[in-house]
This record gives sequence, C-alpha cells and structure tokens, in this order.
Amino acid sequence: MEHPFAPNLADRFEARDLDWRAGAVVYQVFVDRFAPSADLAGKRALYPAPKRLRDWHETPAKGHFVPEAGVWSHEIDFWGGDLSSVRARLGHLEALSADVLYLNPIHAAYTNHKYDSADYLEVSPEYGSRADLRMLVGDAHARGLKVVLDGVFNHVGRRHRHFEEAMRDEHSPYRSWFFIGPQYPNGYRGWADVANLPDLHVERDEVRRHLWLDAGSAVRSYLRDGVDGWRLDVASDLGPHFLRELTQNAHEERPGSLVVGEIWNAPAGWDACLDGILNMQSRMTVLDYCRGRADGPTTAERLADMVADAGIEFVLRCWTTLENHDTERLAGLVPDLAMRRIAHLLQATLPGAPNLYFGQEVGAAGGADPENRAPMRWDLVHDGNPEWTFVRELYRARRGMRALAKGDVTFLRTKGLLAFLRTTDRPLETVLVVANATDREVEEQVSVRDGRLMAGTNFRDSVGLGQSVPDAHVHMGFVTLKVPARTACVMKIVPPAPGQHSPYKRMS
Repeated sequence: MEHPFAPNLADRFEARDLDWRAGAVVYQVFVDRFAPSADLAGKRALYPAPKRLRDWHETPAKGHFVPEAGVWSHEIDFWGGDLSSVRARLGHLEALSADVLYLNPIHAAYTNHKYDSADYLEVSPEYGSRADLRMLVGDAHARGLKVVLDGVFNHVGRRHRHFEEAMRDEHSPYRSWFFIGPQYPNGYRGWADVANLPDLHVERDEVRRHLWLDAGSAVRSYLRDGVDGWRLDVASDLGPHFLRELTQNAHEERPGSLVVGEIWNAPAGWDACLDGILNMQSRMTVLDYCRGRADGPTTAERLADMVADAGIEFVLRCWTTLENHDTERLAGLVPDLAMRRIAHLLQATLPGAPNLYFGQEVGAAGGADPENRAPMRWDLVHDGNPEWTFVRELYRARRGMRALAKGDVTFLRTKGLLAFLRTTDRPLETVLVVANATDREVEEQVSVRDGRLMAGTNFRDSVGLGQSVPDAHVHMGFVTLKVPARTACVMKIVPPAPGQHSPYKRMS
C-alpha cells in the first residue's frame, strides 16, 4: 500500500524487516574468556609451556616478551573457554534479546587472541573442531541467533604452514604469498611491523583464491558450514577493491550474509564495498557526550552529519560499539553509573546494530589490552546487579520497538538536550529518545519535525533511568520536554483506548 506521505515508504521498511543485518543486537564473545570448559582437566595438554592455563578468577596483566615464542607472555595465557562452553551459555544471549553471536577468531593459531592464523581452515584445538562449530551454529540457529566469525585476512601468524615453508625455501610456491626481502625489518613485512604477523600479498590471485575466491576458501567454506557472516579484522588494510571482491563472493556463497569491517573511520563511503563497519565514529560521539566533552546539540549535529553522509540504510547495518577487545571497558571510561546508563541507552536507540562486548552488560571493568579481555564475570549476572537488570530490560523493551531496529532517525533541534525521533512507515510506532547529561533539570519546547505526529499525541517514557519524566504532549508540532539531570528516556506514543477517537485513523 502506498504511504500517504511518502510513496514506496512501506516497501522500503518491508525490505528492512527482511534484512536481519539491519538493527540486529550483536553479542561479542572472546571464546577463551567467555565460559570455562566443562573438560578443562582433559584439555591441559593443549597448553604446553611457555603457554599457561590460568584460573578463572585471575585477571590478565601485561607480561614480558618470550623470545622462544616470539610473542608476549600475556598473549599465551589461557583461561580455557571453548566452543562447547559457548554453546552451554547461549541462554545468556537470549536473556539479552541478542540476535547475533559474534566470535573473535577461532581458527588455528598459537596465541589466545588468534589474530595470528596458522591455518584458516581448521579451528584451534583449544576451542574444538569444525564439527563443534557446526553444532554451535545449529544450536544458535535453533534459538533464532545468527553467527558471525572474525576473519583475519590481511596477515597470518609466523607459524602459518605456508609462511614457514616460504621462509625455509626460496623456491617455494608460497614465497609469493608474502612480502619477503632484506628491505623489511624482520626480513619480511609484518602488520604494523609486528614480527608475529606477516602480511599477506592479497594482490596475488592464489592468495585470494585461498581466502575468499575458491569454493574451498576460508570465507566460502565456513559460510557453507552455516555461518551467517564475517567481521573483517583491520579491514581498511585490505583496501576497498579487495573488500568489494570479498563481499561479493560471500554474498554469492550465502545470499543475505553479512560482511562488516573493522574500520576506525567515519562510515561514509564504505557502503561501496561492505555491508557495514564498526561504527567507531558513533562510539566517540556517544562517549564524548557521556563524559561531558560535548553538549546535546553538538552531539546531535555530529550524529546527523554521520547519517546524512553515510546514508541510513548503511548506518543501520553498522555495528554501534562502545567497547570491545581493543578498547578500554566502558565502566572505566564512564565510571558514573547514571552516565553509563545513558551510554547504554543511546547505544540501543541510535540507528545501527548495537555491538555488546561480553561483560559490558554487567559493568565488567578493564583497562587497555590485556585487562579488557578478562574472563566473564558470571558472578555479576544476577538481579541484584542494577546494571545487568537495566541492560537486560532495555534490550527486552527494544525488541518490541520496530522503530529502534529498523527506523529512520530525525535529530531534533534543542538548546541543551539530546533528542531524536526513530520513525517507520507507521506513525504510531514513532519513538522519541531524550537525554540530559547535565547536572540540572532541563525543560525545553522542541519542534518534533514530523508532520505525521498529530496534535494531541502523548509520548510516555517506557525505558527510563529510575527518575520520573513527564509525558510529552504534541501541540501544533511542538513538545515540551522536562528531563531530570543525568537521565534519559525512550518515549512511546500512548495509543488511543479501544473505541476512543484516534487522529491516526487514516494515517497508517
């Protein structure tokens, strides 16, 4: 049916509804640290010295360089999580109303982080096997969860079998897979000059055939195993041309699959080669607001520019990230719980796919790597933890609001508040999000900027931060917002009671 205000609007939203990637809630798991293995005793032989198997209550700490291993000691400290232990905790993702399980690298590698692949086509034995992965994917799909893997295709590890052969034998066919020569500090080019991470020569056809072109390649074969997509490590290092080729091959193998890139830039322009990126620009904008470095109007302007530049369709598939395995934990960046709740709420309500790093939902602490990779604090998952309760209820409420996952966004012009609408093709689904990060109550009259919002409409807080926010009443295109200090709210339209007159009777 043609929408009365915008032709084909309903068709556009129907397409978004069918696209699981738009607005999905993504839960990120560092497999070694998420849940302890049920067979830890039987796995001890998988961690030979100088690797160390730690107790779950221990916290990672910066270590020393281990010459015989060629890595830092904290890179080979393990806590023993595996794919089976992740399977056992899928209920936790359901409790958070998550849509996607994203796993940090699982392919065979020497370190705990697995960004140093030794074989893309094998799962690291500490984690299990490809059969274990298929079982995890099957269980996840049965619960309505998609599964995304981490693809590290710019470089391998120094123990990769092709690299070892290339360094041993100058006549090896794998010699051309790498940048080898006396002009490089280590005799070969490494990512960021790290000796343990030799760069791949992805300009070579044979390399790309192994990675994503051939039917048996890493990208294609895991998609055939049932995996739903890839998050690409240091995606910008691969460059737009090869990212486009990889994405096209993933879509050919599994239509509707996701390829999202780790790119620490603005999202504008990357839609030409990826389905989405890690939206670190959105992260910085939210953190600046919650740390008092930018006011509401400035924050709204930054976010509006980002959406206008990148396009709403692309932004909806970008991952809105506040913390991950490469950043300090949110609890350290925003130590005040009230302000951290505002950050959680904005992550859940701004356009994009919220990317929750395991433990974020319980307020887990941790500074820079390796502290941010500490084991999951299962002792904090209980109703007495106000952060866990708030985040769980926030995402439960979000699941019932189509506008927050699939909606357009309109940023409202204010003097001090941060306010925006999330809208769909159905006016009654409109959600009004308002935040006040200041230390005083703010009252403002604000234009709603949407002619479909009829006079007499009432907005009511549905996900508040424990402080009373009065209803907002639409009158001649304006609402008066009265928001307590250091709080935020998600306001839904109060629908007319059955039999009551509705000004929306012919608007939907």
